[in-house]
Amino acid sequence: MLHIYHGNGKGKTTAAVGLAVRFAGSGGNVLFMQFLKNGTSSEIGILKNISGINVLCCEECNKFTFQMNEDEKNAVIKRHNEMLNTALSHIQNDSSGLIVMDEFLDAYNKDMLDKELADKLIMELSDGCEVAVTGRSPHEKFIEKADYVSHISAEKHPYEKGIAARYGIEY
Repeated sequence: MLHIYHGNGKGKTTAAVGLAVRFAGSGGNVLFMQFLKNGTSSEIGILKNISGINVLCCEECNKFTFQMNEDEKNAVIKRHNEMLNTALSHIQNDSSGLIVMDEFLDAYNKDMLDKELADKLIMELSDGCEVAVTGRSPHEKFIEKADYVSHISAEKHPYEKGIAARYGIEY
């Protein structure tokens, strides 16, 4: 089944982390991947310490995409494609009952991964594995394929007052 957490509000990653913790707590195996994030978000440290959760991040992603040169973008794309292949392998081998792909939608929309490979993973997904994706602006084909779609919108956010993202709260 496909879960989508999307929108401009705070809480997409938090929802996916909660799902991963719940699944691991039930004895399941989780592959938790972060696209466009290098592993320094606060949740990663604790997820790595939970039995049953395997964490992969894109260590090559140390800047916003608009700040990257072509070589940096290519390194990130290469890593993202490796992560997609790992996810496909986990699905084909039933290695993980839940695969979380945090910021997948943004990586997809910014052409920071192989879209054919990503489409194969999402569109050919069987009911035997749960996959959760997060980010903004999911393609309509993903919405149609999804079993769960949660839209998280920002009605009010401290950023509007000029307050920068805070460690441990926003990241």
